[in-house]
Amino acid sequence: MTKSIVNLNDIELYPLPSEYAASGDAVQKYDLRMGFVAQQVGAQRLGYNITAVPPGKRAFPFHHHHINEELFLVLSGQGEVRIGEHVYPIKPHDVIACPPGDAESAHQIINTGTEELRYFCISTRLSPDVVGYPDTGRFGVTADELPGRTTPFRFIGKEGQSDGYWDGE
Repeated sequence: MTKSIVNLNDIELYPLPSEYAASGDAVQKYDLRMGFVAQQVGAQRLGYNITAVPPGKRAFPFHHHHINEELFLVLSGQGEVRIGEHVYPIKPHDVIACPPGDAESAHQIINTGTEELRYFCISTRLSPDVVGYPDTGRFGVTADELPGRTTPFRFIGKEGQSDGYWDGE
C-alpha cells in the first residue's frame, strides 16, 4: 500500500531512461533529473513530479499539449519560462499554469541561473495526448494507458508529412 503523504525532500531524482534522454546536438541544451511522486502517494488521475534542471539547460523542448494540463511550482533556483511568444522570469514560489491548447499555450522552462532549478509539476494524465512542438513543426502522439496494452504507444511526426488514409491498403 502506498502512503498518502510524502515529503518532497525525500524524493530521489534520477536521469531519464536512455530512450528519453537528450542525444546528439540536443545534449548541449537539455538535461534533467526527475523524481516521480504520484506513484508514491497513490495518485490515480494526476501526475506529480519534481524536475531538477542544471544551469544553462532546459528539461524539455518548447511544447504544448492538446489534451493534458500542467502546473509548475518553482521550488528553488532562477530561470525563465517561455509561454507562446512571451518570456517571463521565474523564481521560487512562482506558479505557472499551462492549460491545453495550441502554439499560444506552448511552454518551456529554462534555467538561466547559476544553481540548479527545481520545480514541482502537477499534470492531468489523460491518454491519449497529442503534443505539438512549434519550434520544429513536429508533433507527438502518446497513449500510455490503453486497456489491454502493456507497452505505451509513442509516435513523433512532422506536420505536413502524412500518409493518405488509404495509402498501402
